[in-house]
Amino acid sequence: MSLTLPALADGAPLTAWDSLRRAVWLFDPDTCFGVYANRTALALWGAADLDELLSRDFSKLSPAVRARTDRLKAVTADGEPVEERWTFYPNGEPLTVQALISTVALDDGRKVLLFEATEADVGVEERRAVEALRHSAGPVGLFDATGAVLFANPGAFSAYGEGVGLIDRFEDRAAGQAVLDTALAERTTAEVHRMVTLKGPRWHHIDCRPVQDPVTGAVSVLLNEHDVTDRVEAEAARAAAEQKVAMAEARQRFLSDMSHELRTPLNAVMGFADVLDRSGLNPDQAAHVARITAAGEALHTVVERMIDLSQRDDWGGAIDMDDLMRPRPAATRPDMPEPAAVDASVEDEGEGRAMVVLYVDDNESNRVLVSTLLTAQGVICETADDGAEGVEAARRGGWDVILMDIQMPVMDGVEATRRIRALGTEVAATPIIALTANTLAEQLELYFAVGMDDCIAKPLNAAEMFDKLFTQASRPWREDWAEASAAAA
Repeated sequence: MSLTLPALADGAPLTAWDSLRRAVWLFDPDTCFGVYANRTALALWGAADLDELLSRDFSKLSPAVRARTDRLKAVTADGEPVEERWTFYPNGEPLTVQALISTVALDDGRKVLLFEATEADVGVEERRAVEALRHSAGPVGLFDATGAVLFANPGAFSAYGEGVGLIDRFEDRAAGQAVLDTALAERTTAEVHRMVTLKGPRWHHIDCRPVQDPVTGAVSVLLNEHDVTDRVEAEAARAAAEQKVAMAEARQRFLSDMSHELRTPLNAVMGFADVLDRSGLNPDQAAHVARITAAGEALHTVVERMIDLSQRDDWGGAIDMDDLMRPRPAATRPDMPEPAAVDASVEDEGEGRAMVVLYVDDNESNRVLVSTLLTAQGVICETADDGAEGVEAARRGGWDVILMDIQMPVMDGVEATRRIRALGTEVAATPIIALTANTLAEQLELYFAVGMDDCIAKPLNAAEMFDKLFTQASRPWREDWAEASAAAA
């Protein structure tokens, strides 16, 4: 032997074990190399001599064996030995021994594991079962009727440490007690629970069932665990993302509905007040109308600021009422041109004719208001009550511009626009202007995407409406359509 062996901390030589008939060897769990083996152990390990055995590198131990040696190091640190069965593979063949294992100190300061082993008579099935259990990555434990540990595999030691009972493994101890009680009532539990491990709280799928202790015959409980934390957290993240999307969609629906339900009546209030204001009222009547207009403007301010605030991603729900109610900067109302000053005609083969507008809206007040404003300026206006009627009216042709509400029963303005654009005749090119209370940014993108040419927000500004109507009606859209059709032919 070329190696110089250490001695025990008390000076006793390791060679004192050489003559023993049982196998004795020392293993350093920190370096994963052997330290000593007597002749019986050398034969058991199939080693040519001590030098050859001590040169073997066991650093590539399986995680289960590593966990087991770490556990032995911990539980024997106080000098108390433990007795266990181990299966080794000295020459590729399994060898099972019954070993008494303890920790001893060497004169060089190291603490190593002392194995005193005798070959065990183990059947093939038992050997396979034990090895499968020892190398199972997940925690497996056998418990008595109180939940105390009878057996724990290396995976259980890695997860919980030494001697942690069944109930103490559960973050919710009441849940752990319920699982134990269910097993003692001869029923199986298969659930996911949050467990308290050495790595912190982890989600484990558990299978807990009643079994018979093979040693005492008493009722015991087998707990098999599988870490599913990654799956649970991924599912939670996916659910949170789906909830976030659902909340965003719900907020969008709320904003759209609130915008429509508040702006639509405001459109009638402020629009008809404007019509009255221009109808030659006496001073008292004009003052009353001015009050209606001021109240409408105040409410309009609140609505617009609430909608703007609700669209902010960082809004936490708090509202500064003073800021909310502060009047917006006064806007100068554009003067409505007098009927005689309006050229409400369009060129038709060199001759002027009155502009013809189709207005589609399910709200009667809106239809009356817009018709009143347009008729007063010499514009011919026909109306339709919903998108489906609007498509049929548009199909007849002869319109210079179509004003289209968005939120309507039967068929909304977006779908109506799609169908008009798909008609395949000159009608399909008719300018379409959205006249709507739904004017969020993403809604405007949709309107233009389906082929609308412009948008007027409710409550409408009459001067803005006329400006956009005349702009669209003045485009040579009929000529453009004719040229495109000829080129396509």
